[in-house]
Amino acid sequence: MGVPAGGPGVGAESTAQVITHSHSSARRSADTELRDYRAAFAIAQSAMALLAPDGTVLDANRALGTLLGLSPERLTAEGAASLLGLTGDAHARGAFHDVLSGRRDRLRCTRRITRGDGAALRAEITLSRAAGGAALLLSVEDVGERDTLREQLRHLRMHDPVTRLPNRALFFERLTDACVTTDGRTGRIGLCYLDLDGFKAVNDTLGHRVGDALLAAVARRLLSCAEPGGHLVARLGGDEFVLLVRDSTGTGQATELAESVLTALQRPFDVAGHRLAVSASIGVVEREAAGSSATGLMQAADTTLYWAKADGKARWTLFDPERNEHRMTRQALSRTLRQAVERGEFVLDYQPLVALDSGELRGVEALVRWEHPHFGRLAPNRFIGLAEEDGSIVQLGRWVLAESCRQARAWQQAYPAAPLTVSVNVAVRQVWDSDLVADVAAILAQTGLPPRLLQLELTESAVMGSAGRPLQALHALHEMGVRIAIDDFGTGYSNLAYMSRLPVSALKLDGSFVQGFRSAEHPNPADETIVEALVELAHRLGLTVTAECVENAEQAERLRRIGCDTGQGWHYSRPVGAEAISRLLA
Repeated sequence: MGVPAGGPGVGAESTAQVITHSHSSARRSADTELRDYRAAFAIAQSAMALLAPDGTVLDANRALGTLLGLSPERLTAEGAASLLGLTGDAHARGAFHDVLSGRRDRLRCTRRITRGDGAALRAEITLSRAAGGAALLLSVEDVGERDTLREQLRHLRMHDPVTRLPNRALFFERLTDACVTTDGRTGRIGLCYLDLDGFKAVNDTLGHRVGDALLAAVARRLLSCAEPGGHLVARLGGDEFVLLVRDSTGTGQATELAESVLTALQRPFDVAGHRLAVSASIGVVEREAAGSSATGLMQAADTTLYWAKADGKARWTLFDPERNEHRMTRQALSRTLRQAVERGEFVLDYQPLVALDSGELRGVEALVRWEHPHFGRLAPNRFIGLAEEDGSIVQLGRWVLAESCRQARAWQQAYPAAPLTVSVNVAVRQVWDSDLVADVAAILAQTGLPPRLLQLELTESAVMGSAGRPLQALHALHEMGVRIAIDDFGTGYSNLAYMSRLPVSALKLDGSFVQGFRSAEHPNPADETIVEALVELAHRLGLTVTAECVENAEQAERLRRIGCDTGQGWHYSRPVGAEAISRLLA
């Protein structure tokens, strides 16, 4: 084997020189790094130290000694893990050594440290490798004051300044937490959601200063009610308060709490020189925590509070799922009414109007039904009121009028010897919110139905006292040849003298008058006398009279003797489809 040029002695010496030079460079680099960091953090306000890779303190600034209450000698004599209280925490100690060994780049944690004088401080510790890589940089910050300030700010943010009670944000945080069942328990939650009856009057007459003082006094009484059970009391805003019952033992606990609140608030309040009396309306909800949500619970509570007010105030009302289902149904129907007309979900039934003297079919009343895709066939009392509230009655009424006239024209063409009058109900909003006269004229022109075969029914209360646009519309329709009938006559003003000045052709007696005609064995003479007088007066004014709700032959016969012109009711027929009316005509 050959020997390298220069001989073995030369090679060994060169290697040793390289190694020696490398160690020397590392020391110089570390020394330079130390000098640089000493110069930097000696004047720094932050508590800092340089650590060797084994965790010993190479150097520390004065701020660290002051923070930990230790002398410089003590700082450099002990390992950083001991100084920072990491030795008793295996997880924190392991993370600390991972940074020292290079397996982890950085450590940041918050620790409770015991100072040299025995006092404790809460500190945020950061450890990372210094820029040169030869040492590690440790910084320690006292965050106790910061956390205290943060807690103070949170308290201010989460509490109402007037009553010092938890506010809406904190209440929803606690309610959400109460809905979470983490340990397998099947807890229940109770809510008493209240607002003060008559508080606005106090604010308006005595001012907000007195109003705020009253709210604070109410809060104290609510706390006294909640204290025995340890229940949370919060102010949600305005004069609204809520009491939260966690781990409720049942509905009785929440209702008893509501009753105690009502009793506590019954006593007068002496506030700012005024003796004030207020009451509260309370909505009570109690249900399983599992499957509940804060939003769902508060929606139920809000609904129940509304019921308490609607039922007369100064009371508590318990959530009723059936009552709520009816409310939800109303909302669902209201949301889809307009689209339902466009989708063609409405149909018409027709109830015959029969001549009492001959039994002939003289006309029909068109009655709208809603074929709802979810709730099935709905009678008018389920949706007409909603349509009047939101204005969709105009669109729906126009469709009913057009469909009724189209069908009446078809019957006239198929059975010309027996012309039928079709009677259509008109809502007050149709007169005010649309051009009813123009609508009727256009529909009659489109369908070809003679105006004399169309009768529009308006309620007595809608036409009595009519002036301006409604009265003009009635006269214009009458001049057009359309008949006007007063529906449910006898339930409102019953002012026949006024009626004589209106362009009315017919009266439809309310079914309540016909009730006394049900049995020949037990007649009601007063009903018969009233109906007889109304019929006689109506005839003298040139009006025809229809009796509604005729249920049997005895009623029909007695109404005929009195002089009623036509009858309508189940004695003759229930409301039926157009095909059934066609069969009657045939």
